[in-house]
Amino acid sequence: MTELNQSRADAFEPDQVDIADPDTLALSPPSAPEWRIILKSLMRHRLGSVGLVVCLIVLVTALFAPLLAPYDPAVSDYEAILTPPSAEHLLGTDDLGRDILSRIIWSSQVSLQVSLIAVSVAIVGGSLVGMISGYAGGWIDDIIMRVVDAMMAFPSLILALGIVAVLGPSLTNAMIAIAVVNIPDISRLVRAQVLAVRHMDFVMAAKGVGAGRVRIMFRHIWPSVAGNVLVYASLSAAGALITESSLSFLGLGAQPPTPSWGSMLASGMQYWNAWWMSVFPGSALFIVALGFNFVGDGLRDALDSRIVD
Repeated sequence: MTELNQSRADAFEPDQVDIADPDTLALSPPSAPEWRIILKSLMRHRLGSVGLVVCLIVLVTALFAPLLAPYDPAVSDYEAILTPPSAEHLLGTDDLGRDILSRIIWSSQVSLQVSLIAVSVAIVGGSLVGMISGYAGGWIDDIIMRVVDAMMAFPSLILALGIVAVLGPSLTNAMIAIAVVNIPDISRLVRAQVLAVRHMDFVMAAKGVGAGRVRIMFRHIWPSVAGNVLVYASLSAAGALITESSLSFLGLGAQPPTPSWGSMLASGMQYWNAWWMSVFPGSALFIVALGFNFVGDGLRDALDSRIVD
């Protein structure tokens, strides 16, 4: 009888657990979706796949701009000023005789640089602010959120203009302004996700076995928040691109001779008869921004399908 009871007890004994490791005892958070599965879902998404192709084209164009551009974007040909699209200049020339196609190709570097750097800085800063605010709570949450509310009271473009006006017009300062403008929205998003997750069983279990706050936030809570942040990042990349173009349009972004779609649009507005100076840069800006939005929609649907599954 004793052997029988012992065998029954052994059958219900849990697997051996390393008590010294809090992560072993704590219930695991919902596992982050696998990137391979997300990519497959994104490729099956009709609009998402189109947006991904657009983003890849922009990436290749930016990387190989010196090889793809038929002319130097800063060199003027005074014998070809305001030339309409032709075999020699496929998209025409501007008021200084510079090739429009070459300037559009080189402008993709500025767009990609702004989208990657500014949005990445905004994600890091906004995620840290949102996680600290949501997990700490109390007076810390109140102070951080009031500062965020004050920043959100300004329209994003007006706030960016104010920051660039203080720092000075340049592409670097424009990226800093764009990052600062996007931090409040990201911090709000992350804070809401942290508030929804911090009382779940896996977080309480990790806290119960003695895991520290930093470990809980980045080891247990962050995997549950990262998916929504990724979707927002892809959508905010389009907004960052448009904001940079707006600043360059006003002369506060990329400075000459660096080509930018916004500055090209500003030059084209002075010559209404030379329609190609505005139509082609504006079309490039529209297509790339739409591509970023399509990728964001595809990522959102891909992550939602993973959660449902």
